[in-house]
Amino acid sequence: MACALVVTRVVENRYFYFAAYGILQYILLATAWNILGGYTGYVNFGTGAFFALGAYTSVALIRSVHAALPVQILAAGVVSGLLGFGIGYLTLRLRGVYFSIATLALAVVAETFMVNWEYVGGSKGISVIRPESPAIFSNYVAFLFVVMVLLALGAVTVAWFIEHSRIGRGFAAIRDSEEAAECTGVPTLRLKLLATTVSGALMGVAGAPFPYYITFVEPASAFNINYAVNSLAMPMVGGTSSWLGPIIGALLLGTIQQLVTVTISSELPTLIVGLVLVAFVVLAPEGILGLVRRAARRGVA
Repeated sequence: MACALVVTRVVENRYFYFAAYGILQYILLATAWNILGGYTGYVNFGTGAFFALGAYTSVALIRSVHAALPVQILAAGVVSGLLGFGIGYLTLRLRGVYFSIATLALAVVAETFMVNWEYVGGSKGISVIRPESPAIFSNYVAFLFVVMVLLALGAVTVAWFIEHSRIGRGFAAIRDSEEAAECTGVPTLRLKLLATTVSGALMGVAGAPFPYYITFVEPASAFNINYAVNSLAMPMVGGTSSWLGPIIGALLLGTIQQLVTVTISSELPTLIVGLVLVAFVVLAPEGILGLVRRAARRGVA
């Protein structure tokens, strides 16, 4: 946190903050996805729905009561968490590809709803005016950068706690064999509901500052397919078995995408992510952390 504040006093280039915000946003999304997809083995294609719900919750609060950003973040987390709980209760009896299809359908339904909700802009979109930046920041994007640092750190802390607790051991048991976990007394349904709720809430939190970041919110941007693709690809590239994997994947793929967008074309990042994901699925299914562990075992041997 202190380092982030120091950076805002040293770096004046606004694009740095835009790019860094995007990478930190993906650390948060990838960590949120990994809590459900990596720890419990339930692949979620509905990231865009939770992210967009967080963004549109902020838009609604800005329009109605001019709520402050912390209130928007809290509300977005609660609303998206409740959606995660509800969707989890309805769909977690489905397994494998059927659950994934259900989450993809959620994204389609949510986007259709937002397209027809005129209060938050509907299909035309809505402009959002940023408030004045706090006195210690040179611009509002630098402030958003610091906010996203805090949110990403919070999400990583939650993931670390889950991984090193009884909850994490329960999640791992579900991932390895749900039937065996049920036979040994693991409360699988409750744990899965917890995973969908926490994962959904963190995705909503990631979307809360989005209206101030982009200043124009429309369904095409809020429900961008890149959120679903990246939030899945980044943990798989970094390694889904640890809280560290999503961070590694987000830093690697996020940085590559930013560089390619600036130097070549904004159309290439998704293609690159797809190619990298296919390569890792085929050659290193355990991700970068898996490669490191394998190399360490060989060194010991």
